Amino acid sequence: MKGALSWPFLRLYILVLFYFSANAILNVLIPLQGKGWGASNTTIGLVMGAYLFTTMFFRPWAGRIIQRHGPVKVLRIILVVNGFALAIYAVSGLGGYVLARMLQGVSTAFFSMALQIGIIDALPAKDRSQGISLYSLFSYIPGILGPLAAIGIWNDGMDSFGWVMIGIAVVTGLAGFSAKMDKGDASGQQDQTEGENVVVSFGQLVKNPFLFKCSVLMLTSSIVFGAVTTFIPLYSLQLDGGSAGVFLMLQAAVVVLSRFTLRKHIPSDGKWHPSFVMGTLLLLSLSAQSISYSTTGGAAFFYAAAVGIGVSQALIYPTLTTYLSFVLPKADRNVLLGLFIATADLGVSLGGVIMGPIADLTSYSTMYMVCAGLGAGMVLISYRGRMQVA
Repeated sequence: MKGALSWPFLRLYILVLFYFSANAILNVLIPLQGKGWGASNTTIGLVMGAYLFTTMFFRPWAGRIIQRHGPVKVLRIILVVNGFALAIYAVSGLGGYVLARMLQGVSTAFFSMALQIGIIDALPAKDRSQGISLYSLFSYIPGILGPLAAIGIWNDGMDSFGWVMIGIAVVTGLAGFSAKMDKGDASGQQDQTEGENVVVSFGQLVKNPFLFKCSVLMLTSSIVFGAVTTFIPLYSLQLDGGSAGVFLMLQAAVVVLSRFTLRKHIPSDGKWHPSFVMGTLLLLSLSAQSISYSTTGGAAFFYAAAVGIGVSQALIYPTLTTYLSFVLPKADRNVLLGLFIATADLGVSLGGVIMGPIADLTSYSTMYMVCAGLGAGMVLISYRGRMQVA
């Protein structure tokens, strides 16, 4: 096989699979354990949000550091940090979980940027969207079985939790230390005088119209995704026939299937396709409303929403990332892509931090109705104006 499915890239995708296995389990266990310890939705949201909030903060610097030193050296250091973070879960309570989530956030910022920059630089333009989509696909494969494994660990009294985290850390480290990347453009050895200072680049979030619009769309969509990830394990307890494990497994399976089967249909021509983006965001909005209605309509609406969320999640991120890879200035593309991806991290984090208090003050159903409204607003924003390269 050639291109995005060649063996060197498949090895990187397998590493991604191992790396994100821990989160597939933690996304279910942390809310359940937190509620078991008496924590409020607000507190649980803050603990869950600490992970990607930290990732967001470090992501732009990760792009610059990887550009200067290359992805392989950075990757090996980060895998050690990730292993230490996973070990903390085995010996700590909720306070230790916050520290572990933050360390995971730092490592994920560098890990994901190293692999995505390598994929973008190494693949020809026509295969770029496929490579990004496959990276995302393999990051979601653990979500198929991870939630069910988490429910099993929870029902077993958490006795095996620490050993599972340590085991994942070891396997990921072994896979990562043996990984190699092509020493072409992906080596990161670029002229250090090129591009703007990272801090100055933050201004491009507003000044660059392409980056601004895509970042707003990604931020808001990710708030919905974050609310689903954080509170579905608790919301499902209120539904007859509703299982968080089945919901998250179904969502992840749909993401994986959609990213593989639809990867060639994701635009990879550097042009803005409003109908494609609007349809994806409309599906996200309707799915969030379906979750809200499931307390009345039943489990069928609950699981139908899992399918809709999965399809929209499979499409929106690689679509926007691929588009930006064409229209951003090449000298600062890595840093600006880091800023864009940081908005996705921030959105997922805010999905727990903002929606937690809303759930405490109202209900989970109302909170997901608010998410549906946010998605509907983004449909309008994605249509307004044209986003073509001059």
